[in-house]
Amino acid sequence: MSELNQNSPQDQAWMQRAIELARLGQYSTKPNPNVGCVIVKDGQLVGEGFHPQAGQPHAEVFAMRQAAELAQGATAYVTLEPCAHYGRTPPCAKGLVEAGIAKVIVACPDPNPLVAGKGVQILKDAGIEVAVGICQAEAHQLNHGFLKAMATGMPYVRLKVASSLDGRTAMASGESKWITGSEARQDVQHWRAISGVVITGIETVLADDCQLNVRQLNGVEDINNIVQPKRLVLDRHGRLPLNAKILQQAQTVMVMGPFRQELADLGVLQFAVQPLKELLQTLSTQHQIYDVLVEAGATLSTAFFQQQLVDEMISYVAPTFLGQTARAMFNAEFSRMAEQLRFKLMDVTQLGNDVRLRLIPSQETV
Repeated sequence: MSELNQNSPQDQAWMQRAIELARLGQYSTKPNPNVGCVIVKDGQLVGEGFHPQAGQPHAEVFAMRQAAELAQGATAYVTLEPCAHYGRTPPCAKGLVEAGIAKVIVACPDPNPLVAGKGVQILKDAGIEVAVGICQAEAHQLNHGFLKAMATGMPYVRLKVASSLDGRTAMASGESKWITGSEARQDVQHWRAISGVVITGIETVLADDCQLNVRQLNGVEDINNIVQPKRLVLDRHGRLPLNAKILQQAQTVMVMGPFRQELADLGVLQFAVQPLKELLQTLSTQHQIYDVLVEAGATLSTAFFQQQLVDEMISYVAPTFLGQTARAMFNAEFSRMAEQLRFKLMDVTQLGNDVRLRLIPSQETV
C-alpha cells in the first residue's frame, strides 16, 4: 500500500464527500458497515454511491453504475477497503478492476478476516495504484462497532446516562421523567438508531415501562426505513411482565434470564444468565450485533464500567439539582483516589439547555 499525501486538498475533499455519502446509510445498513464511494475523472465527479441496506449492492457498485464507461482510467475514493469475498453480493475489488479504475484511495482498511488486505491485494495485482489512510480517523467514526467486532470479536459499547448537575438520575421513588429537555431526548434517538441492541435492566423496565425503540429521527421522514435496534432486558429472576410495553414488538426483544415458555411463545429470544463479557461476545459473534447502547440504572451501568466493557460514555447533563436523596448515576464505593474511574473528553455539545458530553474511559491516574 502506497504512502498518501495527507495534505492533498483535492483528495481530502473527495474523501469527505464519500464520508458524507456513507452517513446516508447509518440507520439502515446494520449489520453491514456504512460505506461511501466517489469516482473522479479529470477532476470531475462521474459517479458516487453508498451502501443503503444489507443485501443491496455496495457503495462501489452504485458509483460504478453511475460512472459507466467514464470509470475507465478514473480514481475511486472509498471509505472502507473494498470487499474481496462473495457474500450476498460479488466482491467490489473485482468490480473495480473490471471497470478499469486506475487508482483507488481507501480511508480505512477492513479488519474483517474475509477482507483484511485481500481487497487491496486484488487491486494491486491488477496493476491499480492503491493508497490507504486519507481521512482515516473520520472514516473510522462511521463504523466503530463493525471495525472493533471484526478485529476483536467484541462489540463497541456506548453507555448513555442523563443526570442532574449533582449527578442524580432519578428521584428516590424512581421517578425520572424528565431530567433533560426535548432536544437531548431527541438526540438519544440517534444513538439508538445506530445501535444493534439497547441493553437495559429489569429495574428500569419495571420503573419506567420503557420501550427503548426509535420513534423519531431528525432528517428521516419514514421511520420504517430504519433498522430498529433489538432491546435486551437483563432479568435474572424472570420478573418481566407480559404486559410490559417493550413486549409490544416482542420479536425485537431479547431477555437474559431463566427460560420462560410464555416469552418464547411471543417470539422473544432468550439467553441463559451469563457474565456480561460473554453476553457481549455472543451478541457480536452469533447475532452480528456490533454496536451496543446501554441505557440502564446505576447498578448495571456500574457493572459495565467496573468490568471495563464501556468504549464510550454519552452523558447528558441538565442544569438542575435533584438533591441528596435522589438516585446516583454510579453506585460503586471507592475509598481511595487511586480507585476512581477517569475519562477523556471527546466533545461537548449544547442541546437546548442541556449539555452532552462524549467521553472515553482513560487509564490515566491522578
